[in-house]
Amino acid sequence: MIKPGQTAPEFTLFNSDKKEVSLGDFHGKNLIILFFPLAFTSVCTVELCEIRDKISTYTDLNAEIVAISVDSPYVLAKFKQEQNLPFDLLSDFNKEVSAAYDSLYETFSMNMKGVSKRSAFLIDPNGIIQYAEVLDNAGEVPNFNALRETLAQLK
Repeated sequence: MIKPGQTAPEFTLFNSDKKEVSLGDFHGKNLIILFFPLAFTSVCTVELCEIRDKISTYTDLNAEIVAISVDSPYVLAKFKQEQNLPFDLLSDFNKEVSAAYDSLYETFSMNMKGVSKRSAFLIDPNGIIQYAEVLDNAGEVPNFNALRETLAQLK
């Protein structure tokens, strides 16, 4: 299980613009990684729109945000456009990054295999995990207050 104090697992994924994004792209910055089960579902939409609506809070705390799901880049592009999300959505279609972050359901609803668990990670400018929350219940959202408090302590 991923815990604070550990080095964040490396990744390179395609975003909704079909460009590669890597953990190393954020070296020297705070990075919030949000894993979410599926685009266009109700709780995922609420979660990512909450981040969108408070984006200035995260920017003021020197944080970049990426959100990762197993959806294809094409689905994520449509979701990003429809919800006007101001951060990258990354496709973990092969499920490798979700697994590396211990954020993968073996079986999700409707017997779907290998769907990202809703989770939140805060990685500091040196690549160390400062906050980790992995939720087994996809109907819940991460504790954004605790995430922001941890982020504020890094400032």
